[in-house]
Amino acid sequence: MDFKSMSNAAILAEIGDRISRRRLNRNITQIDLARLSGITRIVVQRLESGLGCNLESFIRILRGLNLIDQLDSFLPEQGISPIQLAKLKGNRRLRASRKK
Repeated sequence: MDFKSMSNAAILAEIGDRISRRRLNRNITQIDLARLSGITRIVVQRLESGLGCNLESFIRILRGLNLIDQLDSFLPEQGISPIQLAKLKGNRRLRASRKK
């Protein structure tokens, strides 16, 4: 799927649809997912309908569906390049430089 060409609303709708399909494939109701996730059914309903939710609720839903390990695929940990490491002399970079 080409997310670059999609609007934010279309991406939210796609995420909601994928969460809904996962939930239904596991034969879990919205109420049961809400209970497993520690949130209200309305939050699940809003996410599945493409209206979104806050990040904490999204993480709770991923936990409720046992999909939390998918976060590493979504946003893998970035290592430091050897060149950047040499420039920093072993220190960790905390800020981006200003544009000139």
